[in-house]
Amino acid sequence: MFDELLERLGLRDRHPGVCSGPWSDPPGGEEIVSINPSTGEPIATVVGGSIADYDAVADRAVAAFKRWRTLPAPRRGEAVRRIGQALREHKDDLGMLVTLEVGKIRSEGLGEVQEMIDMADFAVGLSRQLYGLTIASERPGHRMFEQWHPIGPVGIISAFNFPVAVWSWNAMVAAVCGDSMVWKPSPLAPLTSVAVQRLVNRAVEGMGIDGVFGLCVGGADLGRRMAEDDRLPLISATGSVPMGRAIAPVVAARLGRSLLELGGNNGIIVSPKANLDLALRAVVFAAVGTAGQRCTTLRRLIIHESIADGFLDRLASAYRSLRVGDPWEDDVLVGPLISEQAVASMLDAIEQAKAQGGEVVCGGNRLDRPGYFVEPTLIRANPGMPIVRKETFAPILFAMTYSDLDEAIALHNDVAEGLSSAIVTDDLREAERFLSPEGSDCGIANVNIGTSGAEIGGAFGGEKATGGGREAGSDAWKAYMRRQTCTVNFGGTLPLAQGVRFDLAP
Repeated sequence: MFDELLERLGLRDRHPGVCSGPWSDPPGGEEIVSINPSTGEPIATVVGGSIADYDAVADRAVAAFKRWRTLPAPRRGEAVRRIGQALREHKDDLGMLVTLEVGKIRSEGLGEVQEMIDMADFAVGLSRQLYGLTIASERPGHRMFEQWHPIGPVGIISAFNFPVAVWSWNAMVAAVCGDSMVWKPSPLAPLTSVAVQRLVNRAVEGMGIDGVFGLCVGGADLGRRMAEDDRLPLISATGSVPMGRAIAPVVAARLGRSLLELGGNNGIIVSPKANLDLALRAVVFAAVGTAGQRCTTLRRLIIHESIADGFLDRLASAYRSLRVGDPWEDDVLVGPLISEQAVASMLDAIEQAKAQGGEVVCGGNRLDRPGYFVEPTLIRANPGMPIVRKETFAPILFAMTYSDLDEAIALHNDVAEGLSSAIVTDDLREAERFLSPEGSDCGIANVNIGTSGAEIGGAFGGEKATGGGREAGSDAWKAYMRRQTCTVNFGGTLPLAQGVRFDLAP
């Protein structure tokens, strides 16, 4: 079944991972083996790019940008429309490849491709809405306005957990804004990036835009080269907080821009005034979806002391009912972690939690089967445990209690990251307090839903150690452009602003 899947997507057992129009075959980088995390076995090999390969892709992106920026934005939107159509036609196969390579359950794999399609649709509409402003001038006979121009080639660094959707958040918007791009995907998910690049190439064939969509698979050395590269005025990087801390100073040293979407130690407050059936569903999906490997995964449950025992009993029962297994099977809700290292990190975090006084309510074990499968784990904890303040990229949920809303909000905000947050309550005052300036300090704040599952229409990203970047919808497009303030004097004199007089002698 899987061999036929790869064949339909045009993938081979050994495939080049460098493309800027034509494929570089063979590239000069290291071989990267794509592993099926459900079995621990190889799927195929992607040959990554060397620094020289990367430089060639970046050079082509620079040349392509000079042509691409001159096309009218709606024409650029037509290229994105074609890409969206290609994704529609190959949704099932590409979704299954996501499931195969990173372990997402079938509906999540399909959902990721749907997110790409939605981003293409959004960007096509955006191509006719790159609006500027007209500004009132204080000087007679003057017109002042703002306009937006393409910023240049954009470097896109994506993570394994959303191996293609995050690329689309950036690439679709950057393309209609007039930017070319260089994509460095996670070496844990090289095949999905190659498959997407092949679909893009076919979609835009004949449009004369080679080099606009570039790919260079590789490791941390390529990421650092991108961060240092003056040819890329913007680096959009999705990944861990340590990765962001490594990249941001390098980009800043050359006065480039960083768009960072990093980790999230996300919390949900469950009030005694909540609909507990709704809260249960919200908590379970947010905590165990994608096997806990989302930046928006729920990691801290902050529940009122009056309802904690009963709710945690129900939550543990729900956890035990979850089927963990091969993610392509229809009734499976929890797939594998991405790697052996991820399993080791989770088991180590559980041991730390127990040593710090935490109580494992359910889960906590690795499954005795091939692949990287673990049990979703619920731990009763206290806020002073150091492990609670650390984001472990795995399905571990720490449950803590509170007595009043002030305490709950303080607990919620007392972590370094500030990505996603939620409260479950039917009390209007509690909900509005949570959304107020003295409430959640996160970039995403939800009421009566979980922390994950954001829609593309809103800008996605967070505050504090999450990096402050925004991707996808709303006005996130402005990050991919440069703002220009313009003033036109259509009068016959030269009045100065702020009443300044500078009269030359006759």
